[in-house]
Amino acid sequence: MTTELLLRERQAAIRERLVTHGRVLASDLAREFNVSEDTIRRDLREMASAGLCERVYGGALPLAPDAGRSLSERAQIASERKAALAQVCVGYIERGMTVFLDAGSTNLAIARAIAPELAATIVTNTPLIASALMEKPALDLILIGGTLDRAVGAAVGARAQRDAELLRPDLCILGACGADPEAGLTAVHFEDAEFKRLVATKSRAVLAAVTTEKLGTAAPHAVVGIEAVSTLVLEADAPAADVAALKARGIGVVLAEEPGR
Repeated sequence: MTTELLLRERQAAIRERLVTHGRVLASDLAREFNVSEDTIRRDLREMASAGLCERVYGGALPLAPDAGRSLSERAQIASERKAALAQVCVGYIERGMTVFLDAGSTNLAIARAIAPELAATIVTNTPLIASALMEKPALDLILIGGTLDRAVGAAVGARAQRDAELLRPDLCILGACGADPEAGLTAVHFEDAEFKRLVATKSRAVLAAVTTEKLGTAAPHAVVGIEAVSTLVLEADAPAADVAALKARGIGVVLAEEPGR
């Protein structure tokens, strides 16, 4: 009973550190709790299996937020902050480009922010994004089809992947559930991660807009390593340590203005 109590107390302390500090390292926890690294690794495996964290090399990260919400629901959260990110992102869409606009609530804000007179080709697998672009007459719009994954809000299955094989976008604007210098960009759903990875590898450049709560978190499925991202657009309040860690990896980091300024 005492051993079990100590285990629960230790794991509760680890959960608290994940909330307050983000990434935890097995070596640091082993020293702090005076136990072996194998013991900590078992703790982290159990916690990951219970959906309390995401295992990464050497330790663990907090889980990415917003899992379980539909795209329509996610679009209602922090809409002003996402609109500020969108204003920066549309500056990377140039006349004549072919751009893939991935599923995601921030990407939906980007679709809404694109100027009606911009002559470009937008490809998306997301009906809500396609709907937002329908009334922009200068755009050529390509909607990738197939079976719709309601949790993702997009088509990501075998049919969609076959269509994506034919793409060679100038720019891919990825949606991400989590972003971390070590874990890279990650996604909650396996087929969504697979689809995102495919389009990213076909694209000349990759951009992602990430809200602050997603920084230093990971979802269960890897999309691309952080080095595959040309530019990350972050909120004005992105922690300086996170920005420095990303820049150290050679990533172009751009901060959006605070909403309302």
